[in-house]
Amino acid sequence: MSSISEKMFRKEDPLVYQDKDSHLIRSLTTKDFLALGVGTIVSTSIFTLPGVVAAQHAGPAVALSFLAAAIVAGIVAFAYAEMAAAMPFAGSAYSWINVVFGEFWGWIAGWALLAEYFIAVAFVASGLSANFQGLISPLGFNLPKALSTASTGNNGGLMDLVAIIVIVLVTTLLSRGASQTARVENTLVILKVIAILVFIFVGATAIKSANYTPFIPKYHVNADGSAFGGWQGIYAGVSEIFLAYIGFDSIAANSAEAKNPQKTMPRGILGSLVIAVVLFISVALVLVGMFKYSDYANNAEPVGWALRQSGHALVATVVQAIAVVGMFTALIGMMLAGSRLIYSFGRDGLLPKWLGKLDNNLPNRALIVLTIIAIALGAFFPFTFLAQLISAGTLIAFMFVSLGVYSLRPREGKDIPMPSFKMPLYPVLPALGFLGALGIFWGLDIQAKTYALCWFILGMVIYFAYGMNHSTATIDKKAEHEKDL
Repeated sequence: MSSISEKMFRKEDPLVYQDKDSHLIRSLTTKDFLALGVGTIVSTSIFTLPGVVAAQHAGPAVALSFLAAAIVAGIVAFAYAEMAAAMPFAGSAYSWINVVFGEFWGWIAGWALLAEYFIAVAFVASGLSANFQGLISPLGFNLPKALSTASTGNNGGLMDLVAIIVIVLVTTLLSRGASQTARVENTLVILKVIAILVFIFVGATAIKSANYTPFIPKYHVNADGSAFGGWQGIYAGVSEIFLAYIGFDSIAANSAEAKNPQKTMPRGILGSLVIAVVLFISVALVLVGMFKYSDYANNAEPVGWALRQSGHALVATVVQAIAVVGMFTALIGMMLAGSRLIYSFGRDGLLPKWLGKLDNNLPNRALIVLTIIAIALGAFFPFTFLAQLISAGTLIAFMFVSLGVYSLRPREGKDIPMPSFKMPLYPVLPALGFLGALGIFWGLDIQAKTYALCWFILGMVIYFAYGMNHSTATIDKKAEHEKDL
């Protein structure tokens, strides 16, 4: 029997993952990954975060917060692109770290991402529901209180029926295969980008240059203790905004279903991030130019509000309607990636093995589990206190991937294929990616760090109580030992 430390640090053979994932259908192209990435990254956040962060932290300099977050995300995206090209396995960071650092560290990275997908699916579904109900309410269609909101104390809500229906619809679509899902995603993403461009061009006609002055407001402390203005406000904005850039992991999670992953993965990851950055910064600059940043305080729909206040009510309705569609594309991306991650845990025995079984070459069992948990979070339970786990968990995974490049490079061309794409400015850039993600994580509030710690304690309990002893690596080693005897 190997020792606990040997089990924790054993590294998976990349050929094993290649064999395990060989039954997944490779059908996704660069176009599909661009749509998946843009659909996931450019989601609810582009219609809400620019106004919220401008009012709470950065003022017109919210564009700099988006840019700073994009620089860190871009550096990490280079690491993701090299990892995905070298190891196109389901599960993204979990599988890669399992190969380069060992099983326990892979579990920690994957467990961090799992928090993102569980909670993000629930939140996007809830946000879609709220916006959809806001659109139909003026038409006289109103759901009963018990069916319109999740149970959050004494608000009269019982379940969010629209959120449940939307999650089930996406599950049904995904269960039919990634290629069919990609066709729907591609179409909806084009519609969403068109809506964003319409806002940018229409909103630009209402810009007043005085609203950009001062571009970086004077620093002061908000009533809640957070920073506003100065570089401190920009930094506080970065930590809040980074949530918007986590979507490119959803591309990497599906690399086992990519055609020619050596080319499609880097192009999909880096291309979708570039498109997203341009759209985010453009929307932020137009929004704070239309009205003074303080006007967006406590405004849950700044884009629609700004259009209506500037005399474009019809455009506002169209943009908000397509925004609902945009949230649907984000839900597709997150559920697609989350189900592949759960499948990877089951594939390796760290969670029950039936989760790693395929039905018609699709991980539909893992998809069903993700659906059930997302519905429980998004429709029945209050989950506001979990929100920042999305950023916290993802940032931890990003740190692992950045450092993982140092262990990957010596093995490329040996037991790991030489990738067609390599992270530039090695060995400096991986360190900068790690430090950038660490800096943003440090900027999260104490609650986010506390909740992340609780999530990781739960993850370690599961690993040591179940995963370590049921891992396929343990079983394979036992079989080899018995064979030798």
